[in-house]
Amino acid sequence: MKLHGKIHELPKPAKLLVGFFILTLSFGYFVGLRFVNENTNSTVNGIEEHYLGNEADEEAEIMKFKKAEKEIITTVHNHVTSMSLIFLALGGILLLTSIPKGLKKILIVEPFISILLTFGGIWLLWSGVLWFKYVVIISGILLTLTFTTSVVLILFQLFKKN
Repeated sequence: MKLHGKIHELPKPAKLLVGFFILTLSFGYFVGLRFVNENTNSTVNGIEEHYLGNEADEEAEIMKFKKAEKEIITTVHNHVTSMSLIFLALGGILLLTSIPKGLKKILIVEPFISILLTFGGIWLLWSGVLWFKYVVIISGILLTLTFTTSVVLILFQLFKKN
């Protein structure tokens, strides 16, 4: 079955469905990024402090404590499950686009690697592997770049003439 380029053949109601789904999904994703920034200032030290606490820092403005194991398990489980579904949906839509096949493969596979590295990295960081905070921030950045690129390409492809 040929999927490449089928997005251009979708009827207008299907294009509207996909377009509004992508816009709504993007709103949720970027609100989530705002939440991450509020909790970590989007820095490696902020990530470490958010999960491991800062009670040793007497000059900290806001006291933070190490997350409990149940909280880490819940965070990792919820994010890995929901983000896998998000990128499954995006990947499925990307399959229908007429973007170059090599780029399409990267945009489909990379998010799943970054999800594992980001949230597995949070677990490892919490477990005491402190250098993993760098992996967490790099994979999180890659995940966001992949999401944004996919969304822009899909929206462009939706309304591009054959």
